[in-house]
Amino acid sequence: MRPLFLALAGFFFVLAVLGVFLPVLPTTPFLLLTSACLVRSSPHLNEKLRRSPLFGPLLRDWEAHRGVRLHVKVTAMTLIVLVVAWSLFFRELSVAMQVLLCSLAALGAFVVLRLETVRDE
Repeated sequence: MRPLFLALAGFFFVLAVLGVFLPVLPTTPFLLLTSACLVRSSPHLNEKLRRSPLFGPLLRDWEAHRGVRLHVKVTAMTLIVLVVAWSLFFRELSVAMQVLLCSLAALGAFVVLRLETVRDE
């Protein structure tokens, strides 16, 4: 099972990295799946992931508080709005694609806003 969990961790990690740049694709859930797979396949790699400057704070906040920091929410919401607005105004999308884009963005925004906000202690 170790190779399977390692392969899944790699797949989820790629999706998490893409989620950093694509606001329609969430980063945090894929990062959590990456960590869950690494715990089962390579605890050493999971510790490296937890210590990474980009992803470590997200994982530690989730593990400790089951939430994300306010700046993560603000960044996610800002990117969702900017990318959707850019797509609607500067791309020639069919009405069906516009509806799909707005629906996915609304779903993403709903998920982001429902996450617990971690406050500094």
